[in-house]
Amino acid sequence: MAKPPDQKRDLMRERLAHQAARLMAEEGVGDYAFAKRKAARQLGASDTQHLPSNEEVEAALQVYRSLYQRDSHPGVLHQLREDALAAMRLLAPFNPYLTGSVLSGAAGANSDINLILFSDDAKAVLLFLLKHEIEFEDGEWRVRIAGHEETAPSYTIEGASGALIHILVLPENARNSGLRHPETHADTAAVAALLGAA
Repeated sequence: MAKPPDQKRDLMRERLAHQAARLMAEEGVGDYAFAKRKAARQLGASDTQHLPSNEEVEAALQVYRSLYQRDSHPGVLHQLREDALAAMRLLAPFNPYLTGSVLSGAAGANSDINLILFSDDAKAVLLFLLKHEIEFEDGEWRVRIAGHEETAPSYTIEGASGALIHILVLPENARNSGLRHPETHADTAAVAALLGAA
């Protein structure tokens, strides 16, 4: 008996999520969209409109790491979180939050660290980095705040282990705009607690 179309589609989404996760874990692919497109090509589904969400790929990535990288992954993740915590303590005046795969636990050896800072003075973080003689690259990210897109400054620095740390600077009004959630954004104390529990 043939499976309903919806069930077939869900199975393909699951296969795509696991293939994308394998690419991220084994080949160091850091971009979810690229990993999903490459997985779709490899599975002969490059024209699919039903790619898995980033959350589905991240869940598959956590499963993959627990099965195939359970010996090496905890140490790698611990080092990334230590780098994140050191940067957060340095950037304490801006109330930093850790977000992304280093917080969720899906990060691997090639993962970047993502921090969010809040400041209405767009140049304050830039001046802080210059004052402390921290090498950085600057850029911009497009973000959605309170229902409309804005351009926010970003800076990339290097952690002690060589991991790249991306710093996104949002205005103060974004702090309580619903953009930040406790399960996806951890402050310095929460990251320190994570390391203490590891």
